Amino acid sequence: MPPLQRPERAQTVVLSPREAAVAGEAEVLVIGGGPAGLGAAFGAASAGADVVLVERYGFLGGNATAALVMPLMSFHNQARAASQDDVEAGFRLLPRDHGPGEPVVAGVLELFLRQLYEAGGASPPSHATGYTVPFDPEQYKLVALDLLDHAGVRFLLHALASGVVGNSEPEGVVFETKSGPLVIRARTIVDCTGDGDVAAAAGARFDVGRDGDRLVQPMTLMFQMAKFNRGPFAAYVRQHPDEWRGVLGLRDLIRKAQETGELELPREDLLLFATPHDQEVTVNSTRVTGVLGTDAWQLSEAEWIARRQMRQIARFLRNRVPGFADSYIAQSGTTIGVRETRRIAGEYQLTGEDVIACRQFRDAIARGSYPIDIHDPKGKGTVLKRLPAGAAYDIPLRCLIPQELERVLLAGRCISGTHEAHSSYRVTPIAMATGHAAGICAALAAATDQRARNVDHRAVQAELIRQGANLRPEIVERAQLAYPLASGLQQTRPERGS
Repeated sequence: MPPLQRPERAQTVVLSPREAAVAGEAEVLVIGGGPAGLGAAFGAASAGADVVLVERYGFLGGNATAALVMPLMSFHNQARAASQDDVEAGFRLLPRDHGPGEPVVAGVLELFLRQLYEAGGASPPSHATGYTVPFDPEQYKLVALDLLDHAGVRFLLHALASGVVGNSEPEGVVFETKSGPLVIRARTIVDCTGDGDVAAAAGARFDVGRDGDRLVQPMTLMFQMAKFNRGPFAAYVRQHPDEWRGVLGLRDLIRKAQETGELELPREDLLLFATPHDQEVTVNSTRVTGVLGTDAWQLSEAEWIARRQMRQIARFLRNRVPGFADSYIAQSGTTIGVRETRRIAGEYQLTGEDVIACRQFRDAIARGSYPIDIHDPKGKGTVLKRLPAGAAYDIPLRCLIPQELERVLLAGRCISGTHEAHSSYRVTPIAMATGHAAGICAALAAATDQRARNVDHRAVQAELIRQGANLRPEIVERAQLAYPLASGLQQTRPERGS
C-alpha cells in the first residue's frame, strides 16, 4: 500500500481558535537538540543566560542519533594529503583520503567529544579513522544529556515547533505536544531545526536547492548491520584490491547482483563505515532523489522508498558480500536523513567560492575545512571539491542573522549560504560551531537588551574564545583587545525579570 498522496484538488477547513498554555520563559530559547542546538544551548548557558532547549524527539542528537548520520566528518584542515604510510595495510572501513592536519573546530565540540571518548562512545580522530569520529549513537544521547545538565540548561522533549507568537519579531514559539499546544517565551530565539522552521514561520525569506531547478541533495536512510565478520571481508579485499577504497566499492559484486535482478542500487557503489564496535557496520547506501524534507507527502514517500532499498541492500550484503553471511539489520534511523531543505536568507550569504577560496571575514565566528560534497540531486554521482592543503574558511556572524527578522538567530544547516557552500557547512562539527556562536550572540543580545544584529561581533568572538573556540589568531587578538575580560557577560546583565 503506497503512502497517502497529495490531493489533486486543494480543499481547506476552518479550525477553531485555540489557546496555548505558557510552558515557561527564558532569556534564550533553542529550538532543536541536534549538534547546532547542543552548541547553542551550551554556549548561551556558559555565557550566563537562562536557557531552555526544546526537541521534537524523546532524545537529543538530531541527525546524529535520529538518522544515524555517522561518523562525524573530519574537522581537520588536512595539512597534507594522505599517503600510504598514513593508512593501515589491508582493509579498513574508514576514509583513506583525509590526511593529517590541525582541528579547526573546538569549543563545545571538543568538550562534547572528550566526554564521549571517556564514556567509550567514540574513537578519537587519527590516521586510523581517516580523521573522522566513529561513535555509538546511544552513548551520544547520554553524553548530550550530561552536557546540558552540566551547563544548567532546562529542556522539553516531545515538542514540535509549529509557529511563533508575533511575526517578524517573535516573542515566543508554539509547540505541539501530548499536553496540547504550549508556548515558551524568550528574549532571543535560536533556530536549530535544520529546516529553518521557526525563521520561516516568522516570515523569513529562504532559498531551496540549487539555482535553476531548486532540486536538493537526496535523502539517505542510514542503517546498521550487526554480526559482521571482518575476517572474510578483509580476505576478499586483499584478493580484490580494486574492489574497495576505504569506505566504498564492491562494484563487481554489485554488477553481478544487478545483472540477475537481485539489486537495484540507487548509487554507484556501497558506502560502509565502521563504528566503535568490531562486529557492526553503518550502511550509507540508500538514496532518494526528487523529494523535499519540508513536505509531509514527499517525506512519507521517501521513507517508503528508502526502507525497501534498505531491505534489498541488506539481502545483497548477506547473500553476496563475504563477512555478512550471519549479519542482520540491528537498527535503522528513526527518520530518513535529510541533507538539504531551507537556507534562510541572512545578512551575508556564504558561497561555494568563499569555501574553496578559504575566504576570511572580520566577523568570523566559526571555521570549516570540510570539502564541498554534493550528492547529485538527480542521479548517482557525488561531486567532491577539496580545500587547499592546510587551509580553512571562515563563517561570518552575518550568516546567522536572518534578514528582516528580529529576536531570531540561525545555526546549523539552515544558515545563510548557497547550495554549494551548504554542502560543506552542513556537517556535524561545523553545525555545532555555528550553534555555539549563535547561542553566545543570543545570550549577549538578551543580557544587554538589544537586537542580535546590533551585538558587536568582537564581543561574540571574545566570549567564544573564552569558551575554547578555534578562531584565527588575528581574530583572537582583535577581540581580546576590544573585550579583554570576556567575563561571561556578568557585568552587563540586567536583573532577571526586568
